[in-house]
Amino acid sequence: MPKMKIKKGDKVIVLSGDDKGKTGEVLKAMPKESKVVVQGVNLVKRHTKPSQTTPGGIISKEAAIHVSNVALVTSEGKPTKVGFKTENGRKVRVARKTGEVIDK
Repeated sequence: MPKMKIKKGDKVIVLSGDDKGKTGEVLKAMPKESKVVVQGVNLVKRHTKPSQTTPGGIISKEAAIHVSNVALVTSEGKPTKVGFKTENGRKVRVARKTGEVIDK
């Protein structure tokens, strides 16, 4: 299983598909399936029955998208690949395009 370089909370841009060009924050990362859920991207409609807590009806929610179809966004708003570097004895993620350290 390859390690995912995109994590929850990262700002990403969609590279392919119906939502190409849209940006959003990663809400959930699923490394076993190599998928991520991005806020406001890949919206699907769900028909839900009413329950005690929810009224039911047609609800729009985000579906998972494959991690190869998204790229991390730099501070300039451009997509970049993610690399790793050792800094002060710690392994940190680095934007390949700019060389800046990606912090949370």
